[in-house]
Amino acid sequence: MPTLTERRARVCSPYSFKRSPYSSHSLLLKWFNRPGEGLRVLDVGCGEGYLAEALAAQGYEVVCVDKPGCGPAALPEHVQFLELDLDEDVATLPGSFPFIVCADLLEHLRDPCKVLLGLRSLLAAGGRLVASLPNSGNFYFRWNVLLGKFPAHDRGLFDRTHLHFYTWAGWTDLFSRSGFRIESVEPTGIPVGLALPRWDGTLPIRILERVFYTLARLWKTLFAYQFVVVARREAIE
Repeated sequence: MPTLTERRARVCSPYSFKRSPYSSHSLLLKWFNRPGEGLRVLDVGCGEGYLAEALAAQGYEVVCVDKPGCGPAALPEHVQFLELDLDEDVATLPGSFPFIVCADLLEHLRDPCKVLLGLRSLLAAGGRLVASLPNSGNFYFRWNVLLGKFPAHDRGLFDRTHLHFYTWAGWTDLFSRSGFRIESVEPTGIPVGLALPRWDGTLPIRILERVFYTLARLWKTLFAYQFVVVARREAIE
């Protein structure tokens, strides 16, 4: 029987599960590698549900939400899907959650600060928000801007559906204004395999991805493709 990620969904995004061990999805799921034991996770902007499926397999109870007309075509056990206007209705979700996931989401929203404030109200005491955030300070982004270019791609750092472009300083400021403090950050490398799908998985691609991941760890503001952050709620000044 095909898995959820292999079944056709009501696709509203060109993004798919990034399997590289240095990708944002792999690093995000690595943070949830312990048994879930029924703890609730809110997956905001769930897309096809690939993260929700992986989290449910770990024993978490997952509520995944996305805008009307999007979301998984089928749901595994322990996953509930809700349609919401992510820009307006997130704070209306019932209950609280020990964990909230925002993967490849905040840069697509009209007012990410407003949404983060809504999510803050849903986070249980001692809970954590885990998010993946694109880096507009990446050398590839800077190089294009230096040359006077600002491409409109289907995905990636120049995704045409991105409404906001933040460097690391911009992200930390956004989270602070929204009542969160970032506790940890893991940079990701450039997903060379996605850019060159014909050779994805080959030894040269794996080597290049390892090199870019190492560079990102050495100098995250310049070489990180994305940041995977873990944040906790704090008082708003």
